Amino acid sequence: MALLIAGMFLFTLVHLLPAASPATRDSLAAKLGENAYRGLFSAVILASLVVIVFGWKASTPATVYTPPFSGGPVISAVIFFAFVLFVASKARTNYRRFVRHPQMASVILWSVAHLLVTGDSRSVVLFGGLAVWAVAQIVLCNKRDGEWQKPAVVPFSADMIVAIIAGFAFAIFFYLHKALFGVLPY
Repeated sequence: MALLIAGMFLFTLVHLLPAASPATRDSLAAKLGENAYRGLFSAVILASLVVIVFGWKASTPATVYTPPFSGGPVISAVIFFAFVLFVASKARTNYRRFVRHPQMASVILWSVAHLLVTGDSRSVVLFGGLAVWAVAQIVLCNKRDGEWQKPAVVPFSADMIVAIIAGFAFAIFFYLHKALFGVLPY
């Protein structure tokens, strides 16, 4: 479990640094160069993900609580909407008029949905940790960026394209969930 916690700590620390201390981020980028900074940032994130995966596999799960759900259409709908928000975070859509940080909101929804169907210690560390990180990231970004300026309205077709792309991604992950993660998604 210590390896999983260490990976989550590293992932969280590196992701929060630019929002928590923009001056530190800018100083590092100035010293290293923007591309080198981005490369280093990406390498550390990748390393943290590797540590998380190895930590997950090395951990023996212990029951922390009895999950209130066992999957089903409600959880699937929440996960689908998380996919929609994640895709919307990279596109000009009307979703962004209602959710300031769609990518972080998607992580929160995805994490909460997983916590509703799993109740073991390593799931609490991973999914709970990601949810806490996403909330902290939203708070820090809001503080750093100031008042939210909602984007302009875009054609409804942009929202539909995002929903279709998210639907395909959701279907692929739903179909491959057992093969990739060892658990049926329903």
